[in-house]
Amino acid sequence: MLHRKVYQFCTDGREVCVFLRDQQRWIDNARIVDVEGDLVTIRYETEEEDEISSWEEMVRLESIGAISQKLASVSRTSPDINVSEDCPEAEQIYPRYPDAQD
Repeated sequence: MLHRKVYQFCTDGREVCVFLRDQQRWIDNARIVDVEGDLVTIRYETEEEDEISSWEEMVRLESIGAISQKLASVSRTSPDINVSEDCPEAEQIYPRYPDAQD
């Protein structure tokens, strides 16, 4: 089951957080870029002081303890939530009703 989900995250290209149980650490904002057999290639960035580093690690599937992904987020500083009416008119999608006459 985990193998299928890891492969799905790889093909979707979504950002995930991966827990490596053998190292007891989380890798945040990572992308799974390849799955080959039981090897999973993970790409992510770290930021220390004034330096950003890009990393690519190959880990065994059995060392992955958990994978999570962010579904949605809402700003705490801005109380207003953007809705479809806030989009520019050219980007708004209007529903088509089956009974509507064109």
